[in-house]
Parts: sequence; structure tokens; C-alpha cells
Amino acid sequence: MPLALLVLLALVLPQGQAGAETKYPGKAVRIVVPFAAGGVADITARVIAERLGVKLGGRFYVENQPGAGGIAAARTVISSPPDGHTLALLSNGTAISVSLFGKLPYDPLKDFVPVSSLGFFDFVFAANADSPFKTLADFIAAAKAKPGSLNVGTINVGSTQNLSAELFKTAAGIDFVIIPHRGTPEVLVSTMQGNLALMIDSYSAMKGNLADGKIRALASTGPIRSESAPDIATVQESGVADYDVVSWNALFAPAGTPPEIVKILNLALQEILAEPDVRRRLLELGIEARASTPEEISARLKSDIEKWRKVIEKAGIQKQ
Repeated sequence: MPLALLVLLALVLPQGQAGAETKYPGKAVRIVVPFAAGGVADITARVIAERLGVKLGGRFYVENQPGAGGIAAARTVISSPPDGHTLALLSNGTAISVSLFGKLPYDPLKDFVPVSSLGFFDFVFAANADSPFKTLADFIAAAKAKPGSLNVGTINVGSTQNLSAELFKTAAGIDFVIIPHRGTPEVLVSTMQGNLALMIDSYSAMKGNLADGKIRALASTGPIRSESAPDIATVQESGVADYDVVSWNALFAPAGTPPEIVKILNLALQEILAEPDVRRRLLELGIEARASTPEEISARLKSDIEKWRKVIEKAGIQKQ
């Protein structure tokens, strides 16, 4: 264990009680993930859990609780003892849920304490390989010439992908029809069959089809080119100056978790997310590993709540 972590652990242990029963973690730590196993968030959490276990000398494991906009997972975490042994993976989806649901049974700003970001990732606009649109600017020009005539595929209404398409309408000053699908595989099939002029999803979700030449990437959604796909131009480079969508995953703990435990976890994550092997493994998923201070990820959550509230209201999406 690194010296800095050992020193910090020593500082938080009561004098004369440095036995194993007082050391953090004192028992297995679960990281509750509001998504199904096998996805980007799940794999990220498993990579981090493995490294936290090695770094802090305990067992960290992932518990998947998908569905209902992350409500079930959030309930599990905030009803657990705030002792650092139950943690939550929250995401950009958490910020969306605040406005998407009529009333959440929790407040992400009050019922959780931030620990650190884990990683950030863009989405990608892509078209059929045989599409006449070679660039996103081509699509924008066509949409302006024939408003409402083009179809853009996303996953379900209220997802980050779906709202990114809604935001694109406003930012680019164009109109098109957004076609929600039940999942990414359906969006990909519709795109490859030529039923969609454009689709938007994560780079990792379409990486294989991009490599096989079945679809063509037109633009990525972040303000600068993604480290995982530097050859893909950004939406801003395509002429939409105000467009910026970057999703994220982060670790949070229940409100009331001792600051000392948050510090231990944050310091461990700062070291883990700087490790070349961890950075490489996450970059393969299209994720740029990056730790933050608790204050930084808290500010990001607040700003994204406000950002997506405006998009949801402008799109007229009915609260669930």
C-alpha cells in the first residue's frame, strides 16, 4: 500500500485501536451500479473495484441493480449505513433523472456525498456506410433544406443519447425526426439497413461496426476530439459552436459518510486512475479515466442537472 494511504489510514484510526476491526475497509465494500452487467458503466466499476481492493487491502465488488432510472440502486445506497461499505456509481443519467421523473424518492445533491469522478466519454454521430452524408455538415445542410424529413435513431426517450439528439436540434437550428429504439442493437440494425439518416450512441457500442466499415462516424459530441477516437471530428468542428455533450461516471457515498473515509477513497482513486494499465483498459471502452476532487464532481452534477432540465423542457418530454 502506498505510503500516503498508510499515513492517512493511521490518522483516521482512534489511538490504541489500530486493530483490523477499525481499519477501512473493515468488511467487503459493494459498489451499486444502476445498469446491467456488461455495459460500459459496469465494466468501469469492476475495473475500479478490483484496483481498490488491491490498493486498500479489502474486497470491493459490484452489485448490479438496473432499471427505473437508477431509483432502485439509489434507494439501496442511501438506506445503507454511511460507513463507506456501500458506494454508488452515479452518472450523467442521475442528472437527467432529476427532471425526467416527476418526483424522485431521493435528492442526489443531499442524499449522497461525492467521492470522485471515474471517467468521461463522448457519444458519436454515425451514418450508414453507403450514406451520402460524408460529414455532419452534410447532414445539417440536408436537414435545413428539407426540415423534418430525416430520421435520427437513439435508444429510449430520456436517455443521454436521446437528449443529445434533442440538444443537437436546437444547437444546429435544424429539425429532424428522432426515432427511439429499445436498445443499441436495434439502432445499429436500423442504421445499417438504411432506415436512419443518423444515429447517436457511445463509441464503445459502435466500435466493432465502425471497424468493419458497416457504419461511418461523422462527429463526436465533446468539445475536443476524444482520446479514444482522435480521427473523429467534433460537432463543434462541424459548425455547431455551442454543442457539448460529455457523459461521465463517478463514485458517491451515502450522506453522512465520514470525511476521512471519503478522503481515503479519493486518494486511492487519484492513484488508480493515473495507472497506465487502468487508463488503457478504460480507453478501450472509449472512456478517458480521470479522477476529480469531491467538489469538482459535485459541481458537474449540479451543472448537468440544470443543462438537461432545459433540454427536457424545450423538447416537451413528459415526466415519467
